[in-house]
Amino acid sequence: MSAVRYQLLVHEDTQTAMQSFRNLKVWERAHVLTLDVYESSKGFPREEIYGLTSQMRRASVSIGANIAEGSCRRGDVEFARILQMAAGSASELEYHLLLAHDLKLLEAPAYERLSGQTIDVKRMLASLMKTLRADS
Repeated sequence: MSAVRYQLLVHEDTQTAMQSFRNLKVWERAHVLTLDVYESSKGFPREEIYGLTSQMRRASVSIGANIAEGSCRRGDVEFARILQMAAGSASELEYHLLLAHDLKLLEAPAYERLSGQTIDVKRMLASLMKTLRADS
C-alpha cells in the first residue's frame, strides 16, 4: 500500500471511504483557497457574476472536487491522472486571478495572497503526483 493510500485510509473506522479525501493536506489547502476565492470575489461588479466571478469560483471548486474524486479511485495511476486535472484547474485559476488584478477587480494584497495559495496548491499537487507515480 502506498503512503498516500495509507494517509487516505487512516481514519476509515470513523469516516466513510468517500470522505477520506479530507485527510489529504492538499485538499485542505485547496478548500481554504476556494473559500478565500468566494470571499474575495464577493465585491466584484454585478456584470461579472456570469463572467470572471463564475469562472474563478468554478476553477477553484474544481481543484478540491478533483482531489476528492481522485482519492476514491482505485490505483495510484488513476489518482495521479485526476490530480493532473486539478492542477490544470489551478493553472486556470492562476490566470483568472491575474486577469482580475489587471482589470482592477482584485487589489494587490488579495491577488498576492490568492496567487500564493494557488501556487502552493500546485506545488503540493505536483509532489503528490510524483509520489503516486513512483509508488506505482
